[in-house]
Amino acid sequence: MPDTAHLYTTAQAGAASGLNPKAVQNAIDKRIVEPVAAPRPAGVRDAGGARRAGPRMLTGEDLVRLRVWSGVGGIPAERRQAIFRAMLANPKARTVHADELLIVDVSAARRQVAENLRILGAAERAIHRDKAILGGEPVFKGTRIPAYGIAAMLDAGTPVAEILAGYPKLDERLLQLAKLWVIAHPRRGRPKSLRQMGLKAKSTRKVALRGDPLPDRTRSRSSDAR
Repeated sequence: MPDTAHLYTTAQAGAASGLNPKAVQNAIDKRIVEPVAAPRPAGVRDAGGARRAGPRMLTGEDLVRLRVWSGVGGIPAERRQAIFRAMLANPKARTVHADELLIVDVSAARRQVAENLRILGAAERAIHRDKAILGGEPVFKGTRIPAYGIAAMLDAGTPVAEILAGYPKLDERLLQLAKLWVIAHPRRGRPKSLRQMGLKAKSTRKVALRGDPLPDRTRSRSSDAR
């Protein structure tokens, strides 16, 4: 069961519910979930002296609602609202009825969210920030290997075996934890290069993009014709 007392950022909510950030924002805009402002320390004020509101946060029950919403997104809004009303009225129910024909297995959504939160918790324990290491860049504990850099290599299609050969302190489980951790903690500002994150490319290769209407040979001919 997700921890209903804990609050999660919208990025953490996306990682736990399996939704991308735009989908989470869409759910907020449609009031599928309604985030609350996290409390700020009393001394935190904005430029005008007013107490600054904290970031928008979601509860564990909101995460389940997001998971259910993503699974029944194709049905009319009235039926979705009926599901959510039933979930609110019976928060521990295994299934809820939108009407006589539609029954939703809420327990499956709860299990999925709980499992993703468990994995996210493992990722939080495996990755940390230390100002004495790479200027505070998030790294795997006990190493100087940056999590964002490893996730970027995975997203770029670098084979897992190649990454593990270059970074023997890692294993496949840590690579997967890095991917989820980065989803829950998106980097702000311009992305850093691999070199800035303390990584060095061991090899480079050219890869043709799918759907490229002008392969290299055709482009060469066009250039020669000019």
